[in-house]
Amino acid sequence: MDSDEPDRYRAPALDKGLDILELLAGVDGGLTQAEISKRLNRSPNEFYRMLDRLVRRGYVTRSDGDLYSLTLKLFGLAHLHAPVRRLVSFATPLMRDLAQRSKQANHLAVFDRGSAVVIAQQEAPDYWGISIRVGSHISLFDTGSGHVLLAFRSSEERDMMISEHVRSREEIELAPEFFVRLDETRERGYVKMASAQTAGVYNLSAPILGPDGRSIAALTCPYIPLVNASSAPDIAETISLLLKTAAQLSALAGADVAQG
Repeated sequence: MDSDEPDRYRAPALDKGLDILELLAGVDGGLTQAEISKRLNRSPNEFYRMLDRLVRRGYVTRSDGDLYSLTLKLFGLAHLHAPVRRLVSFATPLMRDLAQRSKQANHLAVFDRGSAVVIAQQEAPDYWGISIRVGSHISLFDTGSGHVLLAFRSSEERDMMISEHVRSREEIELAPEFFVRLDETRERGYVKMASAQTAGVYNLSAPILGPDGRSIAALTCPYIPLVNASSAPDIAETISLLLKTAAQLSALAGADVAQG
């Protein structure tokens, strides 16, 4: 459309909402309603209902100090359609191979609006294995997938992800040791932790990284020792297989981003 053509199809309410989202996307720490109205040269009353709707729909969050800031919902919407379908298509054969080699189930999770969401999974090839259903929403705080998704993000992104997670659940106190563990995970390159949900299971999780080193997804193997399969890889060998698969998938995902 010619940019000089008169704006015949105006939608003032939509424009107002988009103005708010674009403004908040460019600031750190949030803005009050008065600050938003001043920057957009409007009266504060014009934005009350729009801000209320954006908060209720999860695009904007309001802090105790009446500061409005952008959530990661737009990020989630942008990444949970064609890019995720492509990621799953890249991941499926690699995850299938990982399941066959490790004799363990595995699943792939991404961050979406306050949770780690499972977007793909492969069953263990034999009788026994722990699998998570596709579409399951799992915690960021006590799962390997959640720790990996948080660990390989900037501190600002972590804060936003944690804020969204807490808003969707009961309030949780995070000790300083939690953030130390995230930093250690980033240095180590993977998570190995006892499952908080199932006794005898270890969560082995590795990041799928974009070209900028930020986590796109987490590849997780809920490892259980197989006492009736002496030839099955032990936990150290399974970690090695997991890291190799995650590196292959990161390379494919990075190449896809570059081509896009």
